[in-house]
Amino acid sequence: MPSIASARIQYLQGRISRFDDQLAYKELFASFYPSLFQFVSGILKSRQSAEEIVSDLFLKIWEKRKTLEEIHNLRVYCFVSARHLSINQLEKQKRQHYTNIDDYRGRLIHPGPDPEQSMISAEMLRRIQGVIEELPPRCKMSFKLVKEYGFKYREAAEILQVSEKTIENQLSIALKKISSAIHFDIGRSIPVIAGIH
Repeated sequence: MPSIASARIQYLQGRISRFDDQLAYKELFASFYPSLFQFVSGILKSRQSAEEIVSDLFLKIWEKRKTLEEIHNLRVYCFVSARHLSINQLEKQKRQHYTNIDDYRGRLIHPGPDPEQSMISAEMLRRIQGVIEELPPRCKMSFKLVKEYGFKYREAAEILQVSEKTIENQLSIALKKISSAIHFDIGRSIPVIAGIH
């Protein structure tokens, strides 16, 4: 998934923090919004709640813009904040009915690998996506953060508040399940998600 370069993010952080640059803020918002919205939608299963949470998050970023340059990795910071806000939202809903993020079986909406890039048929992609959707929730979140959103293990671990080893184990489980479900070595066959053994 193409994403904004970290050097560009730092540049925009500086413009927003030092000069109240609204154009830089709009660019940052436009770059981060789609993936944050999909991430939060996957947790809350509500487009409206996801829109509100991501908008609130960016409102807070603007309100605290003078200290924005102190944030080392703004993309991870935004995902961690979005996760916390989502969990807070689930806690509020818990008063009406019990909901646990670890029991959540919904999907994290995010486009899969491009069939031409990965040289897999559309049917194979459907099979892989089906297996991914059936993974245990924590395993699925770990897989999507690393393989689809492009986070490093360390960053995914920070977002989910688990150890890097846990992320590594979850990815290993995910790849084994996908591989066994479609009867081939997924690591060798799909460049997009290769590199994990």
